[in-house]
Amino acid sequence: MTSVPIQKAAPVALEITQITTPQSALASTTKTNPQVFKDGIRTSLRASTLDAVFATVFGVATGGILLSNFLLELGASPVVFGMLSSIPMLVNLIQPLGAYLSERSSSRFYYSVRTHGIARLLWLILGIGIIGSSWLGLTSGQLILLTLWVVLFSSLLGGLGTASWLSWLAMIVPRRLRGSYFGIRNSAASLTNLLCVPLAGLAVSHWYGGTLQGYGVVLLAGIVFGLISLGCQYFQVDMNPALQNSSLVKYQQSSEYADTEKDKIPTPPNEFASIWSNCNFLRFLLYFGLWMLAVNISAPFFNFYMLDQLHLDVSYVTLYGSLQAGANMLLIVLWGKLADKIGNRRILMLIGILVALTPLLWMGVSANTWNIWLWLPLLHIFTGGTWAAIDLCNNNMQLGIAPVKNQSIYFAIASAVAGVSGALGTTIGSFIAQFGEQGGLLGLFALSSVCRLVAIVPLMFVKEPH
Repeated sequence: MTSVPIQKAAPVALEITQITTPQSALASTTKTNPQVFKDGIRTSLRASTLDAVFATVFGVATGGILLSNFLLELGASPVVFGMLSSIPMLVNLIQPLGAYLSERSSSRFYYSVRTHGIARLLWLILGIGIIGSSWLGLTSGQLILLTLWVVLFSSLLGGLGTASWLSWLAMIVPRRLRGSYFGIRNSAASLTNLLCVPLAGLAVSHWYGGTLQGYGVVLLAGIVFGLISLGCQYFQVDMNPALQNSSLVKYQQSSEYADTEKDKIPTPPNEFASIWSNCNFLRFLLYFGLWMLAVNISAPFFNFYMLDQLHLDVSYVTLYGSLQAGANMLLIVLWGKLADKIGNRRILMLIGILVALTPLLWMGVSANTWNIWLWLPLLHIFTGGTWAAIDLCNNNMQLGIAPVKNQSIYFAIASAVAGVSGALGTTIGSFIAQFGEQGGLLGLFALSSVCRLVAIVPLMFVKEPH
């Protein structure tokens, strides 16, 4: 997929964008010349895969172990780590507003550029602040505060665009290929993560100006890749939200989705009333919210545990992250094909139990040779393989349950519920880690396992469209 030359894809994307502007033009064109539409979709899938690759580089630089190590060297407390993880989730409350605004825009692409583009450019403030901290006289506390402000405002802007982007992608990817395609797309992202995390970790650790300045350089490079990823979206078939709710919906329902209509639950014409009358979607919201709360009680603190409690060098932790990404990359394609055959719900229930028990495997982990070179690598490989299934199938379940019309509103509400519950889980975990007695981190790991098992129960009552 990534070998397709972008230069050849541009005319197709431009042609599709032009014919999708008027509703009548789209309806007539897709019926008389469906090959043009299919070629545009193929180009879009390739561009979306490249988008995922470059966005992963941006994500490596602006989050994960590199950002955690940067804050730890500045002397950040567990509460700061909790805030760092809870802010991106809590701002998902703004996603319904973003869905409302996006439905009144005329282009998914330009809406994405305005939201995600500005969000990624905001990280330039932090990058310049880190590199020029000695000239500007910024203290460690001020850099920590600046980091939190950048995370807050960039997450707010990203939250305004996430629902629209997901709805856009849901229209581009054919339903029958979602498992396979997202498996390939996520595998490419995982391979990128596998390569970039250790390289970035080495660059930060061995930068001649110190690790803090090294992170600033890596951050600036990541921003460039983040902007390139937005450029890849230009080659995707652009969507007018009004068309998605009218002509294009009718076209897809009459062709690709015709055999799935019998599995869908009828909904009232008012989009907001339809959400609260869709019991299946509400059951999924209950599961998704509880799951995000349970996971985030412990998720932000595994890296903190290794860096702060076990005093491992950042190069070890980035190596473990690469192993986790490698396992994710190798297995996610398999999970995607399996999900297309047996369904996403079955995989979520079975693998969810394994993921729920994973925090218990951190009990008794120490900094001895056996744990550093055997147990921790195996633990991260296991985590990467199981989470590949969870992330993929949760995404596919959400895409399948939400009706085609006004999808962005459904996605926004799901993200808002997940964001609030995830932020609550992170807050609970941060206070346990900060104010708990010796072994507080291990206690919250155990609490997370119990809550994860409870969260799986509502999933038993969710019906997945076939």
